[in-house]
Amino acid sequence: MHLGALAGTVGPVTDRPFRFGVSATAIPADRAAWQDQARRYEDLGFDVLLLADHLGVMLPPLVPLVSAADATERLRLGTFVLNNDFWHPSLLARDAAATDLLTGGRLELGLGAGHAQGEYESSGLTYDRPGVRVERLAEAVPLLRRLLDGETVDHDGPHYTLRAAATGIATAQHRVPLLVGGNGDRLLALAARHADIVGLVGFTSGTGQVHTDLSHFTWAGLAERIAHVRRHTGDRADAIELNVLVQQVATGDRRAAADRLAAQIGQPAELFLDSPFVMLGSPDDLAAHVARLRDAGVTYVVAFAERGAADLAPVIARQR
Repeated sequence: MHLGALAGTVGPVTDRPFRFGVSATAIPADRAAWQDQARRYEDLGFDVLLLADHLGVMLPPLVPLVSAADATERLRLGTFVLNNDFWHPSLLARDAAATDLLTGGRLELGLGAGHAQGEYESSGLTYDRPGVRVERLAEAVPLLRRLLDGETVDHDGPHYTLRAAATGIATAQHRVPLLVGGNGDRLLALAARHADIVGLVGFTSGTGQVHTDLSHFTWAGLAERIAHVRRHTGDRADAIELNVLVQQVATGDRRAAADRLAAQIGQPAELFLDSPFVMLGSPDDLAAHVARLRDAGVTYVVAFAERGAADLAPVIARQR
């Protein structure tokens, strides 16, 4: 399934194909291994291959996407998500425009406010309180939109100053889709106003890399976050794609898988047995989960390569 130049705005949710993304985190042994991985996920039916943005534990997010494009034909390629504080908008726009050009218009650019305190400290970056990080993201996203759309931008803001900034690179897509992902009120309101794809994660990040508050990890929590997004979309509601990041996919006995997760994370197994952010059970169970997500308004799921994403292949085949 090829979704064309702008996957995030292909029409109302009732018309939009359900998409499946895979987030790769392990560093491959070499170029051949990385390209083999990209081809494998394309062959399994995934729509998007994604890279996160963490220091010291995975590949950087943009350069490998060009290599993956060379090895595949239809797979879209994205960041899920960039830490906004690691990038200046004008420099990111330049690199993103080049990536879109060299992938033949297959880029989807995802951004978040950043949360891993240790990565800030190792790089000598100030780890500001969440509100400040969201403020920076809120300032950066509209600038990225304008720069990627080919504008020359002058801007004086509390966090960024641009003088006649332009990428000088025409993107292959008419409009590079932007994803903004997170959980907090302000961040999701920002995503509703400016993003093509809104990423929902179900938790509020703590310091370091520990997810300390599974504040919206239930189906009721997801519904509340979607309602919050809808309150801020205005007339853009039908143009926005809603995405869910699934933390674990596991086939086989649902209860046993939930018990394993409960032991790892220190939460009740019942939470994982009935959460939109965990997919457990038989292919029929996983397909029912996808149907329930679609009923909730979600049409795009991302799962981790190292946490069972390949188990979604039979479900993906049913959607085609």
